[in-house]
Amino acid sequence: MAPVVLSLSLLAPAPAATAAQDPVVAALERAARPLRTAEPHGDARDLGPLGRAAGDAVVVGMGEAAHGSHEFLTLKDRAFRYLVERRGFRTFALETAWSTGVRLDEYVVHGKGDPERIMREDFQFTYALNPTAENLRLVEWMRAYNLRHPHDPVRFTGDDWGYTGPELYDRVTGYVGRVRPDLTDRFEELYRGLRPAVSSGAYQKAYLARPLAERREMASRTGRARTLLASLRPPHGADARREFAEVLQHATVIDQTATGYAFDFADPVQVREAMRWRDEVMAGNVLWWHRHTGHRILLSGHNNHIGYDPENPQVLPRTQGAVLRDRLGGGYLSVGLTFGQGSFKATDPEEVHMLTHTVGPMGPGSNEHTLDRVGYDRWVLDLRTAPAAARHWLAGARPLRTVGTSYPEPRNAFDIALGRCFDVLIHQDRVRAVELLPAP
Repeated sequence: MAPVVLSLSLLAPAPAATAAQDPVVAALERAARPLRTAEPHGDARDLGPLGRAAGDAVVVGMGEAAHGSHEFLTLKDRAFRYLVERRGFRTFALETAWSTGVRLDEYVVHGKGDPERIMREDFQFTYALNPTAENLRLVEWMRAYNLRHPHDPVRFTGDDWGYTGPELYDRVTGYVGRVRPDLTDRFEELYRGLRPAVSSGAYQKAYLARPLAERREMASRTGRARTLLASLRPPHGADARREFAEVLQHATVIDQTATGYAFDFADPVQVREAMRWRDEVMAGNVLWWHRHTGHRILLSGHNNHIGYDPENPQVLPRTQGAVLRDRLGGGYLSVGLTFGQGSFKATDPEEVHMLTHTVGPMGPGSNEHTLDRVGYDRWVLDLRTAPAAARHWLAGARPLRTVGTSYPEPRNAFDIALGRCFDVLIHQDRVRAVELLPAP
């Protein structure tokens, strides 16, 4: 009997006739492998090329050209399920607040809390495109998986610093109160005015409205709290040391949040430094999680953070993906996700109103103009093993569409060389907007 992979290729749509007229399109088409669907159900054998590309990588970063499109989220859900069941991955890491990850992980592992409520409460302002029905279905699948595999659970984590909820302050001060009650008052003073008492969105906006000197004084206090905690004598016993490491990481993230808000966002030089620092912090948090758990991780974020080359080095000089590659070498795999046309959610440029936007195909000279002509609706390609006829094209920088949290931006396309920025590419001809959960 012929291998399944061959039978799948025979069932693939016939290549478009126009491919033969362009040697680059023809080469991409010969090497690309069609994906059956973006939805997380049914036969997953067509994801074999992604699994083979992952190899022994301990972190696979999957990007997205737009935060607010359904197919990007469902394809990551589908890929995670495959990597869990076929490749031993155990953690899904999202470009969102660390404290939100802690709350969702409590649900995924122990069934504590209501994931929809957590998403509504925490995914606000900076993270307003995260509370989606698509993300909720992923988290619910993770919980169902753990009920079937209680001794080998999957985990959920966030890697960002934009918001730190009260849970982390409670964990740090609660730990100090148990092991060093004489330091309780000191930690309460160092964290004075920082523990959120309002909604996530209101907290973030109010923090940004504080005078710069006040924000920097707060960051000084969170730094001293972390240093003081780190100076405590490590406890005896594996479980106790593990708990201490987790509490210290929570204190580190509290300090990351205060430090992040202590940049002067009115100064372009400081903005650039803040963006560089953010990606380094996100990479560091992912690396800490890998060291702490030993898990293989699917990391979800925007293409501009997952890839190796930043869209605009004048704004973001070094990406999270570049940091992870430097630290992990071949242990990190970057997967870019692009699209031809369709719809997505994003706010207006003032980030006040959430809107649905629809765009048509990119024009000649863009990356997408060539990718769209490959004769499959949805396909995956390991760029590292692309045919020689396509390598020169993949090495050339040309416009690639990018959409962040707001749209339109002054620029929504940047010159990117796909072969330098990503290890693997997944392209979809069409996408549609995500389904946002009702506001709290």
